[in-house]
Amino acid sequence: MRRYTTLSALAVLFLFPLLWSGYASLEKPSNYLKMAAYGEGIGTYATNSVLVSVMTVGGTLLVSALGGYAFARFDFPGKNLLFLATLAILMVPYATILIPLYVLLGYLGLQNSLVGLSLVFVMFQLPFALFMMRNAFESVPRELEEAALVDGCGTFRAFSRILLHAVRPALITVGLFAFLASWNDFFAPLILLNDGASFTLPVAVVSMTSGTFGTVDYGMLQAGVMVMAIPCLVLFIVLQRHYVRGFMSGALRG
Repeated sequence: MRRYTTLSALAVLFLFPLLWSGYASLEKPSNYLKMAAYGEGIGTYATNSVLVSVMTVGGTLLVSALGGYAFARFDFPGKNLLFLATLAILMVPYATILIPLYVLLGYLGLQNSLVGLSLVFVMFQLPFALFMMRNAFESVPRELEEAALVDGCGTFRAFSRILLHAVRPALITVGLFAFLASWNDFFAPLILLNDGASFTLPVAVVSMTSGTFGTVDYGMLQAGVMVMAIPCLVLFIVLQRHYVRGFMSGALRG
């Protein structure tokens, strides 16, 4: 009983800021109308955020699933060194390499591009994603894969039809983290995008709530927070069971 009381109190504590933001945003419903009419229109910014998030999730899942399977199942020269080099990205301060990345994207013709921004997000998600997927594949019994090979499946077919299904909770966890990181990030789009029509929701919300001499329209800010938070809440609620299983089924076993 005491445990449930503590958990309920913590839930209320963490939910209170969100509930307060929702209440504050509804005090003046006109804030939402102002958001809809701001700049290129809230629909444009939301579409940009959706496109970036979808490309980030897709790229992260593709690379981490293939890379995690390779690190878990195959032996090749420099395997451990390459894995450690990937994890070393976590030690690089996020903000310090955005300018070099901006220059690099210019050489690739992806400057001021949602595709280029998505590739940057994928790069920053890879250390965590590869770590999760490698351990997830290692937790799957090798006998399952060997049985598929004996039955006539090739390596790729066994990977795509059997092993991916076995590590689905880890895939959902990685995808959810990639979505949240790309959907909520403000700093990278601010640096890497310079066209107002390409801005994502976080940049647009900050821009529309900022006034002269640093003043902030808090009512519109709360409305923007709710617009950004609702998709995250819905996804988390829908995928909660798989998300928990992704962490509890050995995906973080080192």
